[in-house]
Amino acid sequence: MTTRSQGAEARHLLQVYGQLPIETTFAEGVYLHAGARRIIDFYGGHAVAALGYAHPDLLATLQAQAKTMYFQSNAVALEVRAKAGDALAGIAPEGLGRVFFVNSGAEANENALRVACRATGRSRVLALEHGFHGRTAAAAAVTWGAAKSWYGFPRTPFDVDFIPRDDPARAAEMINGEVAAVIIELVQGLAGAYDLDPAFVQAVTEACRRTGALLIVDEVQSGVGRTGAPFAANLYNLKPDMLTTAKALGGGFPCSALLMTESLAGTLKSGDLGTTFGGGPMACALVSTVIEVIRRDRLMDNVRALSDEIRKHAITGPVQSIQGKGFLLGLRCRRPAKDIQAALLDRDILVGTSADPHVVRLLPPLTLEKQHVAKLVSALCDIGQ
Repeated sequence: MTTRSQGAEARHLLQVYGQLPIETTFAEGVYLHAGARRIIDFYGGHAVAALGYAHPDLLATLQAQAKTMYFQSNAVALEVRAKAGDALAGIAPEGLGRVFFVNSGAEANENALRVACRATGRSRVLALEHGFHGRTAAAAAVTWGAAKSWYGFPRTPFDVDFIPRDDPARAAEMINGEVAAVIIELVQGLAGAYDLDPAFVQAVTEACRRTGALLIVDEVQSGVGRTGAPFAANLYNLKPDMLTTAKALGGGFPCSALLMTESLAGTLKSGDLGTTFGGGPMACALVSTVIEVIRRDRLMDNVRALSDEIRKHAITGPVQSIQGKGFLLGLRCRRPAKDIQAALLDRDILVGTSADPHVVRLLPPLTLEKQHVAKLVSALCDIGQ
């Protein structure tokens, strides 16, 4: 079924997205409104809608900042940018006190990889099988499967190889003195919210320290409270050299950030990195507000409590097991995930699929409530095995 908006988009927009058979007219809280239907959004716009929709604090920030200063480049120092940097560094894992604001997760990863190659003088990068890091040249080069499907570039900007996930012995073997960086998602989002074995993460970390390879943690999807901690790195007691984050960071406004150690920041000088729109006043104002609301309203406590509820009650109907952390969860199902997604949407619940054909992804707003979890569980029961 093609909706009216899909038909309108098809007049001029490239048809490169698979779209759901609903037409939303507005959104509020954790709900998408599609005509007379009110759909609980357990997908959060690819993990972006951290505070749900039309959150009063976000709306007030947008209005106030737009009236004050809608845009200014990094050629001018701004107090709103400084405050956003303070706020983000304030929740970052220990040692990551330097911030570079950009616009998307892919752009943050692109810059992290470039910094790693420059700082080490090496030209080999390792990533993990099944990982996803973006669609720009370097970020896509370290994305599992991209080269065989959609990468498109004639060559990668550096040599790339992939470590089998949760294989400590192979990681220790592959990470050597030729490697500039290892980039990992601690919870692999697109792979179906697959959370890495802590012993494997420890082996990767030790190999990086031993060989001088830099460790980049991609928290584009898992960061900013989504796992029930500020970052998944906190759950793994990890101190990476660099960390990237985006999606939830602006609560729906495009923004991202690269965080790094003081020592790495010391290798950079004026002109080594740059961006036109990154660190703009609108994005920075929202970064501060998102972090403030998450802390003020104890939303990470909410994530942990309701994640436990989902794990306790949602192994029902077609669901065999649950993986992931916090509100980055994968429901492994007996039937294809796309069928479960369609059945849940018929019951006014929106979930995502993943690269694993039997895993449904949950990425709801951090403001989700217990009543919404109960409706998900009831719908899964109704679907049956």
